[in-house]
Amino acid sequence: MGTQRPNEEASGTGRRALLGAAVLGAGGAVLGMTGTARADGARTGGGQSGNGGLKSLPKPTIVGHRGASGYRPEHTFGSYQLALDLGADIVEAGDLVPTKDGHLVCRHEPEIGGTTDVADHPEFADRKKTKLLDGVSTTGWFTEDFTLAELKTLRAIERIPANRPHNTLYNGRWEIPTFEEVLKWQDEQTRARGKQVWIYPELKHPTYFRKQGLPLEERVAKLLRKHRKDRRTSPVIIQSFEPTSIERLDKLVDNPLVVLLSSADSRPWDFVETGDPRTVADLVKPAGLREIASYAQGIGPTLDLVIPRDAKGNLTQPTALVRDAHQAGLILHPWTMRNENPFLPANFREGTDADAYGDVFGAYKAYFATGIDGVFTDQPDTGVLAREDFVGD
Repeated sequence: MGTQRPNEEASGTGRRALLGAAVLGAGGAVLGMTGTARADGARTGGGQSGNGGLKSLPKPTIVGHRGASGYRPEHTFGSYQLALDLGADIVEAGDLVPTKDGHLVCRHEPEIGGTTDVADHPEFADRKKTKLLDGVSTTGWFTEDFTLAELKTLRAIERIPANRPHNTLYNGRWEIPTFEEVLKWQDEQTRARGKQVWIYPELKHPTYFRKQGLPLEERVAKLLRKHRKDRRTSPVIIQSFEPTSIERLDKLVDNPLVVLLSSADSRPWDFVETGDPRTVADLVKPAGLREIASYAQGIGPTLDLVIPRDAKGNLTQPTALVRDAHQAGLILHPWTMRNENPFLPANFREGTDADAYGDVFGAYKAYFATGIDGVFTDQPDTGVLAREDFVGD
């Protein structure tokens, strides 16, 4: 999932008390789940979910963004596990990028200087490079310059310590997961919890990697077929910011597919590469949505495409996107809800501290009222409670 521009609960004491109570119930009861429709799920770890696919998910669906990244370093099994413990309906287990030897690993970006301790490894000092990543000059260490064995010597760290200083407690605890490890973990968790666990991997920079001879779509499809999770009712939703990547996947697998959409004035990088002049503003028009619906089942728009903000950062009035997408037969899972003040709309912030929580429940209510089908969140427990409030109203 893309990184949202800064704009994003109770006091720290209240937050930790809630988190602690939820963790005590890990693997069993989850805090605050009463009164909410739940998917029945499969009772086995097989590829077929047996639960009617997307329609079986509760609404609004709570997607753990890179796991429970508000509480643990993102894209680690610690983060993924906690997201399930806190009640997430789906875990975004995997922003997928390749290694030098062709394995798929889970990192927010191919540049790993900000999410691992690679800078503390002198043996990799000469791997630091400057590359053009989707037109942006980027300096750091890149997964495609490492073998999987080399990446496994690294450990994950908190990506935004200024906003999440408590997460730095867990720096160095977890290694980088592979996508195949995630697929096996999904089966293990499904069996242990007695209900189907869903995941929501994203293909990162597919045009960039295809040019390097490391195409993502075929690798993902091969692993999904191997684990019998390549079907329309399989509990794996695949997403990408590049529409042509999703079109390619539509020919390789039958999984539910989602096109991610950034700001209205942006262009998907595959469009830039092929000379397609359209922007996201074109894709969210009825004609653009109908085209997306010809090969995908949903869209993942930035929240600002659902309710824009004014010059001061306050929420304004909802757009027609939810209505138009539903008329095209698409679901909407916008991104990303975060509890911390800098990421919230200005009219829901409380105080000025970068890591203080604002009125996130008020923000959830505003977004849920638009009719969205779900939302990505860094704090799944907050999303679950917000859904309970909304469903109970």
